[in-house]
Amino acid sequence: MSLELPPLPRHRLIAAGYSDRELRRLRAAGTVTTVRRGAYVDAADARLTDDAARHALLIAAALTDRAPGAVVSHCSAAVLYGLPVWAVALDRVHLTRAQRTGGRIGRTVHLHTAPLDPDDIRVVDGVVVTSPARTVVDLARTLPFEVGVVFADAALLVGLADAESLVASLRRACRWRGFPTARRVVAFADGRSESVGESRSRVALHRARVPAPVPQWEVRREGVLLGRVDFGWPDLGTVAEFDGRIKYGRLLRPGQDAGDAVFEEKRREDELRDTGLRVVRWGWDDLRAFDTVVARLQRAFRHP
Repeated sequence: MSLELPPLPRHRLIAAGYSDRELRRLRAAGTVTTVRRGAYVDAADARLTDDAARHALLIAAALTDRAPGAVVSHCSAAVLYGLPVWAVALDRVHLTRAQRTGGRIGRTVHLHTAPLDPDDIRVVDGVVVTSPARTVVDLARTLPFEVGVVFADAALLVGLADAESLVASLRRACRWRGFPTARRVVAFADGRSESVGESRSRVALHRARVPAPVPQWEVRREGVLLGRVDFGWPDLGTVAEFDGRIKYGRLLRPGQDAGDAVFEEKRREDELRDTGLRVVRWGWDDLRAFDTVVARLQRAFRHP
């Protein structure tokens, strides 16, 4: 059986001639998958293997019986905008309705209640969602600071939001729960962070009271650009790079493999060191125990 997209609701399959017994048999055989009770997709649908894409299927299924006036919000809106989703549960669709009471958390839907200004609403591929700025502020209000920064940085990076729109959305939320954290996130956000790892690194550096670096600092020698580094401390003669494995994939040119990219990155690092700069690197594992990175940075800062 081949199911069309988006997920097909039970009533359409029944109308097409399938019985409940046949649907149970297809699920038991692994031919179809239930995205949400009463909503089915082909079990071979590639979107089921990607967390964000699967959540988008869940959103489509939830919209068939959403509360009147509810719009897609929070991490669900972030998914529809294509923002990177890190450290956020995607088991429920988040919706917001403009009323004071009536919020609820169900098995697959979390309905929030909060005011919705006309500037807070957009339409994405026919779906009514909170604006990028409102989405960032909602996430910053309801999630830990580090996670909020990841979303805010990403929205600024791709141009979905700017500082002005974030501040305007934040101002409208000044009396809402979580406002102090959201204010800190908006003040700290920087669209020069180009990945989840770089955003998390900025938070880790801030928490460790390391002097704030210049993100995406361009290193030049005699006016010639040698390269752009993730973090730079020009006055301290130090640069730093976050090494996420995906980074080398981005560096690949046609015909290159990962080994070629790593070799070029090593040569680039040698050129940076030749200018007298100290180079410090860290990766995902280091973010969980950042004290070692801080110690390396401090040694580099003290280096004559």
